[in-house]
Amino acid sequence: MKADRNSRIYSGVARSTGAAEKHRSSIRAAFLLLLTGLLFAAGTAYGMGGQEASEEEGRKSEQAGAAGGNGAQTVDAEGVDSVYAVNTTTAVSGQIKDYIKVNGDVETQTSVDVYADTSGKLIRIFVGIGDTVRKDTVIAEVDPSKAGMNFVASQVKAPITGTITQIPARIGQTVSPSVPIAKVSRTWDLEISTEVSERFISRMEEGQPAILNFAAYPGETFRARVTELSPVVDPVSRTMGVTLEPEDGYERIKPGMFAEVKIITQAKEGVVKIPAECMVSRFGKYFVFVVKEDGTVERRNITPGIQIDQKLEVTEGLEAGEEIVIRGQTLLEDGVRVKVIDQVPPLSQADVIE
Repeated sequence: MKADRNSRIYSGVARSTGAAEKHRSSIRAAFLLLLTGLLFAAGTAYGMGGQEASEEEGRKSEQAGAAGGNGAQTVDAEGVDSVYAVNTTTAVSGQIKDYIKVNGDVETQTSVDVYADTSGKLIRIFVGIGDTVRKDTVIAEVDPSKAGMNFVASQVKAPITGTITQIPARIGQTVSPSVPIAKVSRTWDLEISTEVSERFISRMEEGQPAILNFAAYPGETFRARVTELSPVVDPVSRTMGVTLEPEDGYERIKPGMFAEVKIITQAKEGVVKIPAECMVSRFGKYFVFVVKEDGTVERRNITPGIQIDQKLEVTEGLEAGEEIVIRGQTLLEDGVRVKVIDQVPPLSQADVIE
């Protein structure tokens, strides 16, 4: 009896174990089937995405090839050429001048102090500041008399022809041969004294023209010329003295006035010149963008020369009459298409320094 019971128990356990194992096998099969389905779906999606990416890359490659053939034009997402709005001007052939800007003081070339011949009291002055006198004109009298001694008044005469610019003495003052009574200057004989930095010495020559500006006459210019160069350089300021002589405006220029001086060191005729803002500099190269007849631009390398007052000389790479971009060139590349919004008037052929 006991053996039969154990046999039935063992058979029940075996059947339970087999059922559990069969259930686990079913679960594993279902999981593998699900995993296979997921991998298949992912592979299909990847294949479709790769095909679309490949087609898109193909279209881009075709667009890039077409762009390269048309001068590296930019192409947007729809395959349409980009157009850049710019302002242009025209290169001209004319004159350009280089100069050094300094400051100076107007002085008289000849100024002479007037002294009495004897000591005594100044009793008369016959002239005033601004009066014009000739040589040997009597301008004052000095009484050399002393206590108990009377002398004839001594006359003080002008040593040169000129204008009375100073009268430091006063009537009643005791003067001597060492005390100046007046100063006579040739006010029509003016000069401008100035100094230039040591680094500009090699560019200075006698006879160079110059332009003068005065605060008293805003907007007006006067002509001058270099007449004298100092033979030495000041060891403290490291400057060289320069003297200029006005060529016009003597009746308006006064001694003691402050002058802005532009000494012209170089003048060229028949050069190609453009506004300096047209030039672009990248990686040590200089170039401009020239507008062509088909509406595209050409990046043109140039060799710059004199650049001053926003004017630039072009020694190589550009011809007079060519249309160049003056505004909007920072984003341009060779061959891109542009639309001219405005044309800026070209520089004047004559170089007028103000």
